[in-house]
Amino acid sequence: MSDLPRLGLLYLDHVLQFFAPSNFKGWPDKIEIVTYHWGNDKERFIREVRRKKIDVLIGNIPATAYETFRGIARELPEVRFVPSLDTQFPNKSKENVTRLCEKYDIPIPPTHIFYDKNEAYRYLDRTTFPKIIKKSYGPSNYGGYFVHKVDTAAEAKALFDAKGYFPFYMQDFVPMAADIRVMLIGHRPVCAFWRRPADGGWLTNTSQGGNMDYADVPQEVLDLSVRVSKATKAEYFACDVAVGKDGSLSILECATAFAAFPYIRDWIGQYLVWLLSEGKVRKPWIPLYNWEELGKMSSHVLRRMRHIHFDQDTSLCASETGEMYQDFDEEQGYPLEVITPRDSEEWPSEHWQRTPLESEPETSTECDTSGNHAVSRTQP
Repeated sequence: MSDLPRLGLLYLDHVLQFFAPSNFKGWPDKIEIVTYHWGNDKERFIREVRRKKIDVLIGNIPATAYETFRGIARELPEVRFVPSLDTQFPNKSKENVTRLCEKYDIPIPPTHIFYDKNEAYRYLDRTTFPKIIKKSYGPSNYGGYFVHKVDTAAEAKALFDAKGYFPFYMQDFVPMAADIRVMLIGHRPVCAFWRRPADGGWLTNTSQGGNMDYADVPQEVLDLSVRVSKATKAEYFACDVAVGKDGSLSILECATAFAAFPYIRDWIGQYLVWLLSEGKVRKPWIPLYNWEELGKMSSHVLRRMRHIHFDQDTSLCASETGEMYQDFDEEQGYPLEVITPRDSEEWPSEHWQRTPLESEPETSTECDTSGNHAVSRTQP
């Protein structure tokens, strides 16, 4: 199929690879590999992309390279980045997640961001506790190791002094019953699971003693995750949704970079093969709530499974007792959607970029809050 775009996978030295060519089963042409070597590698990287005549460059970009690749994307306007740099905007920092949620009226815990230390500490002296403090720059979860609960102003100040986090990013502590990770492809949920804190704990990360299960994820959680995915125009995405003890829902994290079993990366690859071939290659079918059945299997097995396919012909799906998987051939309100390229920048760095740990601006304004989502008034 000579009329197909030429695909390239974006790799970076010292960064784990999310995709491999094997994820794109059925793509008839060679898939190029382009590796960014850090340092002063920008111009060489651009030349290599042009030399290989790449039309679509696929891969996640870490926070430490995000601004560099903003510049690279501008110098390669003929190349489609998947996901786009705008879609990856929340990957870079927690403050960017706040900005995204603020713009699209998406619920998050009440959030307070400061770019001036004195102003932040004055706020700590008058606010209520407990508070959650997070490292903003880069994905701050890392198993929960950069997320801290503080109970006093003195404890918060000591933490900021010791860690050097900038900006000063704080959220009101919201008692959670659990959180739910939802993974989406083409705005369709393809995997979802509960993460509950251990007895007496508050972090839900499994590395911190939390436990997980796949049963009975509420539709409201799926709906909220789809809404965030659509706001970012993401080809693939993941959201962590907090479920408060009062039943409230709020976004904790969202990004295109997330831990996923190999078969989910295969599904993303198959979706992109269909999307980028403009339908010349078969559209994948990923039934809703598949995770309830796959989740019954050992995670040790799931980590080794590849290229899981489902058939829409329900006549082939009956069990030996005659049971059927209900609505197997229905999209159930979450179609696998076509994501089209953006024609302009939504989050240009000239307006939104702040350089952490180097220099703070001369003036700063608190991100005050109202209701159940942040109302940011900061101006970079």
